[in-house]
Amino acid sequence: MEYTFELVGVSPVLSFFSYQQEIQTQKRDKRAQYLGSHQCTLDAFISAVEVAPLKRLEWNLDQVVDTVINFWLHNADQVRHWKRRLEDAGAENLLVARVADLNSLKTEFESLLGD
Repeated sequence: MEYTFELVGVSPVLSFFSYQQEIQTQKRDKRAQYLGSHQCTLDAFISAVEVAPLKRLEWNLDQVVDTVINFWLHNADQVRHWKRRLEDAGAENLLVARVADLNSLKTEFESLLGD
């Protein structure tokens, strides 16, 4: 299985928590996990991946971590951009990232375009 990782934005903590609760109450099997961190660091997002419920998705944790590391190594400009946005937003906000099974995410996007 191939994975993707992307920094997607900054969100207030309460909004992120509410979104996570909403997703958990839906019975659809999502193949994307949204992670939040108060810090824009590689270690923070590796830690977030390690505590995410990836087991139920049957994901390979080592491959997911490798995907996060590769993103960090090859996208320094994006990381700097989001680090500045997080600093500008203040302490009550989180940097949000998406990690997903690439094939399932592609299928989900295609279904959105088809609707």
